[in-house]
Amino acid sequence: MRNFIRFTLLIGSLAVAAYCADISGKWVFQVETGAGSGSPNFTFEQQGEALTGTYSGLLGQAKLKGTVKGTQVEFTFDVEGDAGKATVEYKGTVESDTKMKGTVKLGSFGDGTWTGTKQ
Repeated sequence: MRNFIRFTLLIGSLAVAAYCADISGKWVFQVETGAGSGSPNFTFEQQGEALTGTYSGLLGQAKLKGTVKGTQVEFTFDVEGDAGKATVEYKGTVESDTKMKGTVKLGSFGDGTWTGTKQ
């Protein structure tokens, strides 16, 4: 009986470890920074661990690229404005098929947090 329980726990652990979230689709984020807040829109296209898509928000529009590894998501895009060019870096965790959250670095303009909801 103990071996059966151990085997069941092992299989369950492997299934969780093998889970790779698929975030393809349209998302709305709520971003909070020291400079203010915003609600940018993202469209993600995921193929395996590779992530591409678009950003649309206060910083304009941009193409993005990144990865999804298990439940960890990371992506970047470049923007250019009056203050110059900056790379925006998002990192986070996929919590469910419709929710994720994490941190953002806005180049030299500061850091913040975000939550995302799939539309």
